[in-house]
Amino acid sequence: MKISIILGTRPEIIKLSPIIHECKKLNLDLFILHTGQHYSFDMDRVFFQQLELPLPNYNLNVGSGSHAEQTAKILIGVEKILHKEKPDIVLVEGDTNTVLAGALAAVKLHIKIGHVESGLRSYDYTMPEEINRILTDHCSDILFAPTNNSKQNLRYENIQANKIFITGNTIVDAVFKYKKIAAKKSNILKDLGVCHKEYFLVTVHRQENTDDINRLKRILKGLTQLHKKYNIPIVYPVHPRTQKKMKEFALTSERIKLVKPVDFFSFLQLEEHSRIVLTDSGGVQEETCILGTPCVTLRDNTERPETLRVGSNILAGTNPEKILDCVSIMDEKNKKWTNPYGSGDAGKKIVTIIKKVV
Repeated sequence: MKISIILGTRPEIIKLSPIIHECKKLNLDLFILHTGQHYSFDMDRVFFQQLELPLPNYNLNVGSGSHAEQTAKILIGVEKILHKEKPDIVLVEGDTNTVLAGALAAVKLHIKIGHVESGLRSYDYTMPEEINRILTDHCSDILFAPTNNSKQNLRYENIQANKIFITGNTIVDAVFKYKKIAAKKSNILKDLGVCHKEYFLVTVHRQENTDDINRLKRILKGLTQLHKKYNIPIVYPVHPRTQKKMKEFALTSERIKLVKPVDFFSFLQLEEHSRIVLTDSGGVQEETCILGTPCVTLRDNTERPETLRVGSNILAGTNPEKILDCVSIMDEKNKKWTNPYGSGDAGKKIVTIIKKVV
């Protein structure tokens, strides 16, 4: 059996790492295809090094572009490689253009598709990620749902039950494995001059927030008011997309500590020791839930409702007053919630299923 793992963004590298490690442990025939969707491979190399992963066998370096341009470039590049390699199964993870294009290339070549982290739904069809998730789920042969809620979403859409497997989320595997290593290897708190639970961490990168000047303005206003109220640093590893838009819109980042994007170990440390994390990232909602750090989501909906149910997360949208109210609520909340994403063996479960089914 030959397995192809297709990835293109940093979250995909992290979440697929437990599966790659398990495949290597069992000496399975595996090749990694990196589309280069968001960053150059050189910028991603540190993630492969930190997670002790083999370097990709192929790199498309597609870079940024419109959704159509990016998806088309990935589709063309992936098809050529799959036609050459002829894998028995392609694994994709999540909801990016890489995921959709990888799945489309595979299904047209009659290659089985395994979708890791399937069944997530925000029911916001204006989000490109929601469309990518739905289309990928419906052309996949094996669907690895992280929770029972994800499975029920798939069943509601009439996807056959025998295709769906509840495995937990591989991010739990990665956080459990690397949290202690990160504590030893990263000095990010010292480097930034911040202390345990005496700063807020922010990430904003989604198109609906960065490309809408009014939403981005409101978020920045909310963060400025947050600093005035609590008088502790607000650390923001600024996403290149957001930085570009802030410059284009002539928006200032008063009282916000803008820093360059950080490696995985450093980001884990920042998440774990932050008083509260404010984000529009789906993955960060999961990671903070696992780490026991309260999260305020700067969106109107989420495809991670499990975090809302256990109480680790709250939806704030982009209204400055609501952002402050939600921070206050989460600051006073009991932090003893239960992680709903599994016990840290999702990678092993997924590879075991592949070996049985393919």
